[in-house]
Amino acid sequence: MKRFLLTTAVFAFFTSQFPGISLGEDIHKGNWVSWRGPLQTGVSLESYAGSGELDPNPVWVDEIAGRGTPVIFKGRIYSWGYRGKGADLDEVIQARDEKTGKVLWEKSEHDFISDTIYNRYSIGAAAVDPETENVIVATTFGLVTCYSKDGDEIWQHSMIERFGRLTFPNGRAGAPVIDGDIAIIRGVTSYWGADGPARDRFFGFDKNTGELLWSSTPGVGPPYLKDSSMSTPYVETRDGKRVFYAGTGCGNIVCVNVNDGTPLWRYQISKGGLNSSPVIHGDNLICIHGKENLDTTEIGRAFSINLPEDFDNTGGEIDPEQKGAPRIKDVEVWRNRLEMFTSSPVLVDDKVYQVVKTGSLFCLDANSGKTLWTLKLANEQLHASPAYADGKLYVPLFPGEFFVIDVTGDKGKILQTIKVDGNCIGSPAICNGIVYVHTTEKLYAFKIKNDGITWTDAPVHEMPAAGTPAKLSAVPVDVLLKAGDSAEVKIYQADANGIPGEEAGEVSFAKFIPPTAKVKAEMDASFSGKTISAADDAALSAGAWKATSGDLSGIVRGRVISNLPYKEDFEAFDLDASGPNGKFAYPPLPWIGARLKWEVRELDGSKVLAKTLDRVLFQRSLSFIGDPDLKDYTLQADVMTDGNRRVKSVVGLINQRYIVALIGNANVLEISSNHERVKHSVPFRISANKWYTLKTKVDTNEDGSGVVRGKVWVKGEPEPDAWTIEFEHKNVHKKGAPGIFGFSPQSQKSVFVDNVSITQN
Repeated sequence: MKRFLLTTAVFAFFTSQFPGISLGEDIHKGNWVSWRGPLQTGVSLESYAGSGELDPNPVWVDEIAGRGTPVIFKGRIYSWGYRGKGADLDEVIQARDEKTGKVLWEKSEHDFISDTIYNRYSIGAAAVDPETENVIVATTFGLVTCYSKDGDEIWQHSMIERFGRLTFPNGRAGAPVIDGDIAIIRGVTSYWGADGPARDRFFGFDKNTGELLWSSTPGVGPPYLKDSSMSTPYVETRDGKRVFYAGTGCGNIVCVNVNDGTPLWRYQISKGGLNSSPVIHGDNLICIHGKENLDTTEIGRAFSINLPEDFDNTGGEIDPEQKGAPRIKDVEVWRNRLEMFTSSPVLVDDKVYQVVKTGSLFCLDANSGKTLWTLKLANEQLHASPAYADGKLYVPLFPGEFFVIDVTGDKGKILQTIKVDGNCIGSPAICNGIVYVHTTEKLYAFKIKNDGITWTDAPVHEMPAAGTPAKLSAVPVDVLLKAGDSAEVKIYQADANGIPGEEAGEVSFAKFIPPTAKVKAEMDASFSGKTISAADDAALSAGAWKATSGDLSGIVRGRVISNLPYKEDFEAFDLDASGPNGKFAYPPLPWIGARLKWEVRELDGSKVLAKTLDRVLFQRSLSFIGDPDLKDYTLQADVMTDGNRRVKSVVGLINQRYIVALIGNANVLEISSNHERVKHSVPFRISANKWYTLKTKVDTNEDGSGVVRGKVWVKGEPEPDAWTIEFEHKNVHKKGAPGIFGFSPQSQKSVFVDNVSITQN
């Protein structure tokens, strides 16, 4: 936990050396450590003696598909792509030798329990930490992993199972951002308690340990029509604090404090998601979007807004129902009616270069927004952002063409058009006179013709120093314990801006129930000093703690997961809440993503779990009961689909990252992980409003293969000896949290679950 133990001066020195904090020449010379490069604007610091054109014959090329951007540090390239089809499709992080392209090591991950459609998805990039040389990558299905430069796993989070991350068919995933000792990850999540509603959230992890430092919900409302966002944060020092700016799925530009995740302000720009990454031009923020504007019926807008002078007193309005950051108004400097869904602007001096969805390149005056010139390049564009170096724009276009544009004159001039295999969806990276571009078929390395390279120093910004301690900061801020486990919680003093200082001395902990909590619950655990422990017989529970040291205080949240065997029949729940369907109770609080997806209701004289229908976003609902590292268990429950002969819902169980479900309309029992990767079914006639018992199990073999099994029978009848369905998977998932699954097409028909049991094999 070096982040908190360093003195303010040493902390400022180290953080001034990391990406996103305007690094010096020693770090940026010959490196491109994050998606948008050294200035977070797609601009290289390299200049070339020579033409700057590309040799059309690649230095090297490899047949690995990708839709992101390679990053480069100290002679190594880290690229994130994918290969294979169907059950053999993997997402792959590869480390390569910069000069030859030779793969030094690679790690592959199999998609699980997502609804990603792989011919639609778009991804970002890995991020390199210059201090440790570690690499952090976040997959489209929410697996965040930190690797050493040699490929050893340092820490990993399954965001779906640990923090309730939702997946969507578009599979958008932005790039991790490393700022100081904080790794920033984003995603739409439905967690527990106050974080139960589905919102676009940001998470700050300790880059060295993976411990959660904060989570932030700066936007308002759920993502519009499932508009998850892949806008990668832009980080700077402003108003005495480290802040980042990004777009959200609810159509806002948001500003968040990097050190503690406090939402500072938001600017509502569109009704749909805002996917492009912003850039900062002086005291203004510039970005673009491709959805319906909030204040007009027009689609899309390039815009500039003036940043508030005082982030702690923006004068913004806070929605009392949806909360989030204060909304600022009347700050627009200019707008230009352009339309782009995801491609981000490139900022060079006082000019903005932007590719729009119709395949045209626009050059805008950054001060006025006026169009200076346009250049038609193709008939369409999707995702990829240009990169700039020494008067040239390097522009990949969706149809598979790579352009070199001279932008030094009054108008843009096409110098080269290079045809590449596959579609260009990833953005270029520029390093040591080589331009790297990933297509949906290959990774290319093109040499910039030159007689020598020079590097401009990046500007160095002063880091804010810690002020007077104003609160306590817990690490981790969210604890997950199994019954019988304990964990150390470090408590540090922090100033009002969240800048950390020394570790707090004597600290007391008291259970704390927020006054606005829907479920008044406490965590079945206790503190001894700064160690939190759950007894061997601790109950499944969740709650918050208030840490106090002198006049300072802070909050720690936590969950306890019961040891196996675990059973839940819902009979002990008091139906003391009222809703449109009558009395109900909230589901078990520690179940991830369950509060707004499920309710405990009375049905035929028993209490059962019923899927809610009032949120279209949750028509596909996954909720997790236990530890993401759990394995070798049998999960069983009584299940029932609602509906009739024409329309039935889907109900299933999640076992070790496989969904075993009764598909009502199709009358099949199905095993799936991702429908494009793993989907196997057998006929099974399903009657609506009839209870069945569903049993699941995953067996693994030493060679990495395994068998996923499911068994279903009418509730109350004898259990059959044979498994109803078995699926052999040569790369079986080795672990995964147990859970329940429900799907209500168009949110029409509910799903029912009862008598859940989990036993160790």
